[in-house]
Amino acid sequence: MGKVNGKVALVTGGGQGIGRAIALRLSQDGFAVTVVDLNEETAQSVAGEITKAGGRSLALKVDVSNRDQVFAAVKEASEKLGGFDVIVNNAGIAPAKLLEDVTLADFDKLFHINVTSVLWGIQAAAAKFKELGHGGKIINASSQAGHVGNANLGIYSATKFAVRALTQTAAQEYAQYGITANAYCPGIVQTPMWSGIDKEITASKGEATGDATKEFGSKIALGRLSTPEDVSAFVSFLAGPDSDYMTGQSPLIDGGMMFL
Repeated sequence: MGKVNGKVALVTGGGQGIGRAIALRLSQDGFAVTVVDLNEETAQSVAGEITKAGGRSLALKVDVSNRDQVFAAVKEASEKLGGFDVIVNNAGIAPAKLLEDVTLADFDKLFHINVTSVLWGIQAAAAKFKELGHGGKIINASSQAGHVGNANLGIYSATKFAVRALTQTAAQEYAQYGITANAYCPGIVQTPMWSGIDKEITASKGEATGDATKEFGSKIALGRLSTPEDVSAFVSFLAGPDSDYMTGQSPLIDGGMMFL
């Protein structure tokens, strides 16, 4: 692992995919990392990878849509790892449905996990930073779909637009405390989440699995799908000192799918 920097980070949805890559990268950067996931087994697995490589880590099973559990996770991370400096509100889900097929249960579940959890993470982190008497970094997962609506992903897109709004607002409200808030907006990342999206979209169209990936992938200027490490490298920048003068932003890390 990299040089110890004495700082502590917490990553939600850290048990697989982008979250796992972020947790591992932050540990390489010298952070002690709390890996939070609803799946305790995967959280323990990633924490084990970190400790095996010489880093410090803690695994916690947390339902991120539950405010009390998020606050308790931040408290435990601070107490057991010796401080608190960065939260990465990465957890999310992305079921694919046409708007006409979305139910209230679908809508509520998506917003609770993708948006409400980010709000609780912002609140918990900001409260802890203020309690500790120093600034900190709030980093939220938005998406390319947070910049443009996507067919079959309308409600997911709405949640990611909402994350950008929360990020901009947090940047304004917490700047006086030395706290920054930024988001990252991946495109098509090779993860289990994207595989699920592809299957749902192609099934709804009567197409072969993989066709949605080909369609979306054809729009990427750099000519390849993203890896989780492409995203974690940018989150590393957001978590580190080189981004200290950046706040309220939600840059695209999509290989050139969109140009704003």
